Amino acid sequence: MPSEVSLASLALDEPGSSASAARRSWREVWWGLLDQRIGIVPIPVFVVLLAVFAGAVATGSLTHEINMMIAVLAVCGFSCGELGKRLPVFRHIGAAAIFATFIPSALAYYHVLPTPMLKAVVDFTKFTNFLYLFIACIIVGSVLSMNRDALVKGFFKIFVPLASGAVSAACVGTLVGTLLGLDPKHTFFYIVVPIMSGGVGEGAIPLSMGYAEILNGNQGEIFAQVLPMVMLGSLMAILMSGLLNFIGKRMPHLTGNGQLQPGGADFAKATAKSSGPVDANTVAAAGLFAVTLYLMGVMAQKIVGLPAPVAMLFIAVLVKVFQLASPSLEAGAGVVYKFFQVAVTYPLLFAMGVAVTPWDKLMSAFTVSNLIIIFCTVATHMTMGFLVGRMVKMYPIETAIINSCNCGQGGTGDVAILTAANRMQLMPFAQVATRIGGAITVTLSLIAMAKLM
Repeated sequence: MPSEVSLASLALDEPGSSASAARRSWREVWWGLLDQRIGIVPIPVFVVLLAVFAGAVATGSLTHEINMMIAVLAVCGFSCGELGKRLPVFRHIGAAAIFATFIPSALAYYHVLPTPMLKAVVDFTKFTNFLYLFIACIIVGSVLSMNRDALVKGFFKIFVPLASGAVSAACVGTLVGTLLGLDPKHTFFYIVVPIMSGGVGEGAIPLSMGYAEILNGNQGEIFAQVLPMVMLGSLMAILMSGLLNFIGKRMPHLTGNGQLQPGGADFAKATAKSSGPVDANTVAAAGLFAVTLYLMGVMAQKIVGLPAPVAMLFIAVLVKVFQLASPSLEAGAGVVYKFFQVAVTYPLLFAMGVAVTPWDKLMSAFTVSNLIIIFCTVATHMTMGFLVGRMVKMYPIETAIINSCNCGQGGTGDVAILTAANRMQLMPFAQVATRIGGAITVTLSLIAMAKLM
């Protein structure tokens, strides 16, 4: 027979007892706090990590070791994104992506971030180059989870609004600069072309090198002139893509909510329903599959000179077209895509803002004439994408957003633009606009400069 103490203990644990209710209340409060998050970071974890960062900075133990960097980038990236999401009006037009990209750039420039943290983030970002892991998983995941027929048709059709937009934007931007009193050649080569050149690594750098060789000038000085235009063009594209997302919610007949053309959404739902639950092994296999395709792209770059992300994109499209991935692997790739979209986007934007987005260069380009030219160039590119996309039976908002990626800051710009537009599944087509469109722009502009200068 149990003792009186044991009986009393049992009584306290009965479901209706006040002690049990108190314990449940305490646990529920704690669980409720854990379910309140800044991005994906639970608030108690957020507070603990802030204390850990402070201690690491004080003791000199904050390094670019991967566990520390995951925590730093998650806390800082989602904090910046959360600020943007809470802004009235602007939260509807991409404020979260803008804040996550440009606030860290300002924090780094004005030395608000502790020096050890700044150095660790820069070292980690440049050493790991994890932007390409993100792009690989996003591209492969989105391609493999697409409607096969819609992908094939859309892959070739997207060049029509893209080319129309680029030609129109070049003409309008140059004309506006001329009307504002600027030299037409300067406007075209130093403002308009950099906007559509494909970012920094694949755009501004080769462009400035080509200009310097043709003009016998200083590549560093030319690079300093064209870089701010790349960044401001990307900022304008982010804002306008966020605005299109807002318009799409008000006018749903103009958008496929991430589908480029009619017919893909029903297939995606059917695939998700038929594939069933995806286990951890399949997700891991899909992640490795994405990395493998990227490494194949790197080898293709060495052999034929095609940029690795573009080569990877073509390989992924071939895999999808010839159905070389099993249905379960395609489902796993979709989970990998979703994970990187939700968990990695804002930390990545924060890292790129600190490491590769110079705040002083951005601010130096904030002149009235530059802003007007950049606005007209980006707006024309997107407007033509909207109109021509509708003519070729594609969703006009999606085609306009893809055209805007031709005005973005490379892979970082694509991530920010598609995040602001809430259409990360368009990444394969965004890469076509950025990489291929940018390469064509750089090549043709260098040929033109050699003829005209």
